Amino acid sequence: MPIYTSPFGDHPILSTSVFTRLFAPRSDAPGDVGGFPASLPAFVDAATGTSLTRGQLRAQSLSLAYGLKHNPNTSPLANRGEVVLIYSPNSLAWPVVLFGSVAAGLRCTLANSAYTSHELSYQYNDSRAKLIFTSEEGLPVARAALAESGVPNKDIDKRIIVLGNDLRWAGGPSAPRSPAAAGLLKLEDLLGKGELKEEEKFEGDLAHETTYLCYSSGTTGKPKGVETTHQNVTTIMDMVGSLFPPLTAGVDVILGILPFFHIYGLGKLLHYPFTRGCPVVIETRFDPVRFCAYVAKYKATLSLVVPPVLVILARHPVVDDYDLSSLKVLISGAAPLGYNLVKTVTDRLLSRRRGGTFTITQAYGLTETSPTTHMLPLKDAIRKIGSIGILLPNLEARLVEDDDGKVDAGEGQPGELWVRGKTVMKGYLNNPTATANAITSEGWFKTGDVAIRDSEGYYYIVDRRKELIKYKGFQVPPAELENVLLTHPDIADVAVIGLESAKEATELPRAYIVHAHPEKITTARAKAEFANGVVKWMETKVARHKYLRGGVGVIDVVPKR
Repeated sequence: MPIYTSPFGDHPILSTSVFTRLFAPRSDAPGDVGGFPASLPAFVDAATGTSLTRGQLRAQSLSLAYGLKHNPNTSPLANRGEVVLIYSPNSLAWPVVLFGSVAAGLRCTLANSAYTSHELSYQYNDSRAKLIFTSEEGLPVARAALAESGVPNKDIDKRIIVLGNDLRWAGGPSAPRSPAAAGLLKLEDLLGKGELKEEEKFEGDLAHETTYLCYSSGTTGKPKGVETTHQNVTTIMDMVGSLFPPLTAGVDVILGILPFFHIYGLGKLLHYPFTRGCPVVIETRFDPVRFCAYVAKYKATLSLVVPPVLVILARHPVVDDYDLSSLKVLISGAAPLGYNLVKTVTDRLLSRRRGGTFTITQAYGLTETSPTTHMLPLKDAIRKIGSIGILLPNLEARLVEDDDGKVDAGEGQPGELWVRGKTVMKGYLNNPTATANAITSEGWFKTGDVAIRDSEGYYYIVDRRKELIKYKGFQVPPAELENVLLTHPDIADVAVIGLESAKEATELPRAYIVHAHPEKITTARAKAEFANGVVKWMETKVARHKYLRGGVGVIDVVPKR
């Protein structure tokens, strides 16, 4: 069977903790933090300009770790190996909370900041989390989720740590506190009480312990906790540099718009730029006007995006109102990228500058692979447009025609992409059956995506075996939506699919439903009203990215195989 490798040489595999890999000095130079001066900015709050240097981030992280282990409210729940849940939009507090928790030896499960209380409760229980870090705006949902999880009322507020809008802990401006947060433990209450002398260590075999739990639906079914280990993360940080656009400390600035709870943002914004000494300017949520304004203000040179962001950059008039000439590279991931969209955005941005370069390239990966497995080199971004690029070093790949892996696709022929290497997850949390279905006994992870490989070693995703719908880079499992819809009293059966939207460069979830009492909706008008009602009803049950934007169709029967 053909096993493909990368044209780039493999990197040494480290067996150490994420925190040690990021923050340990690489030289004898005083003030060395992770191989760069402690004084270099690491993260910047885009709205206020408040920044954390590398040295400050290390100190704040070790301070938070100390606070978690010594505060009487948190210390019983913050023993090594316990799980904390982070439920918040992007903020300057995120890297402190994440790396502080890792330094304390905790595992972090990262929840979509748009989740409903029911969705958050599911992840809290499934991950066996003990504490929730939440933004002020997320407080009502966090409290409701803990109640749904069976936490006694008297203990609910003891499980919450609030990440407020006040940035004085980072040397930034003050902000009004939400009355809802009165009496709750806040991030700043855990800082400044001391520092761990050193982080909890995960050396040697301990590097295989889980550190992050992002949630993925895999190829089918309900969201599952993906066990990402310390070694998974340190390996991807080292090997992705072979294909990632070069970053120069003191020159390059990354504008971070991807959500940190997603593996794409987690890896490529919170981790990788730090290894290159480059700051990440944090935008709380993507907004076209703010995006352009922050590129201009901070002279951002690179940003990671998803195709719907490129759709906005191709059409929105605000692009013409700001100087975006500092922007050299956009890296698109999480969904396929088309030629026309790339050309339109590239032509538009280049037409507004004198000289210089601008390139849109593409990468591919999955939560289960930490995430990146392929990347398209800048030099080939136009010549190989539509390709996900070349396999990263330290990885092997197969293209398989059958479910059992006995038949491999020929050159240029489609097959399911299987990947093997040190960045493949440990497994799905508490789900050995799903793990066994996803990872073979020989260590091959089945991506569920169908690809072809051309004669030059460039891969193209051409189809999908898995049921998953991708809405603007977010996973939408049809089975999950179907289960929710079946709780509607007037729905007898349902099927959810993804509709391709060329206009929005994404898939839209659409439901086909069977009314429990079809005699009540015999006219076209009655069916349309019922369908619209179901769309609105779903918006009260699921996070925004799971809305039925593709609409609802009323049918007589759902075809069964």
